[in-house]
Amino acid sequence: MTQTNILPWRHAALAVAIMAIWGSNFVVMKVALGQLPPLLFAGLRFLFAVLPAIFFVPCPQIPWRELAAYGVLIGVGQFGIMFFALNGYISPGLASLVIQMQVFFTIALAMTLNGEKLAPLQWLALGLAGAGLVLIGAHTDSETSVTGLLLTLVAALCWALANIVARRAGRVDMLGYVVWSSLFAAPPLFVLAFALEGSAAWRALHEADAATWGAVLWQSVGNTLFGYAAWAWLLARHPAALVSPMALLVPVFGLGTSALWLGEGLPPWKIGATLLVLGGLALNLAAPLLRRRP
Repeated sequence: MTQTNILPWRHAALAVAIMAIWGSNFVVMKVALGQLPPLLFAGLRFLFAVLPAIFFVPCPQIPWRELAAYGVLIGVGQFGIMFFALNGYISPGLASLVIQMQVFFTIALAMTLNGEKLAPLQWLALGLAGAGLVLIGAHTDSETSVTGLLLTLVAALCWALANIVARRAGRVDMLGYVVWSSLFAAPPLFVLAFALEGSAAWRALHEADAATWGAVLWQSVGNTLFGYAAWAWLLARHPAALVSPMALLVPVFGLGTSALWLGEGLPPWKIGATLLVLGGLALNLAAPLLRRRP
């Protein structure tokens, strides 16, 4: 691991590119949901994350039950629910912001399950992010409803639970972890899709155009395989405290691309909520570093 206080410009550019992919991905999701029902879309996302990569990427040496737990939590829990929320209940820009609450859910779960302690600054960080959520909830409109906000928070909680599962695996090849856990995400999503979405799912498969299939592949290859592999590559070469703050750019790209591509409005309250949530996330990242200073 390279112990430096700054990322080389090529590595910094790669990190920004990953954040741009992950942030703009919320707009890609919204566009694809115009033709694909949410559960079917989620199932296809993980199907193409498995195939054909599973024939070339070694399986990490961890218990199958942990791969299955991660796959179901990320597949059905995070993306299945988030796609459902994006299908008319929350705007892509706000979804990219609210889903980041997984950071605080992960901390809360670590405190409950592992007895980890929260630094005073992290309590302040949680308060800032919570104030941002209250501000969003107070300004629901035709694009974002309380239902959409709650569904996205449930998706964030599932992501946090998956983080706890992943932490038990220790240092593993993250690309292999994502590919092989996707093997357990796709089947339940397809079962739910054809059980709950029925004829709409079958019809969507036959009627989906090239742009929709491109969005599915972007989800699987660009967002999942490239994004996770490149992120893991950076984390293997630099301290996490140097790389992790780059994730604050995800909602920035999410809100920006949604405004440019879909015309999502950016009224003052939304900018204020964004600053509160991002301020809370930034303070949470800074708290452990400040605590270690003499």
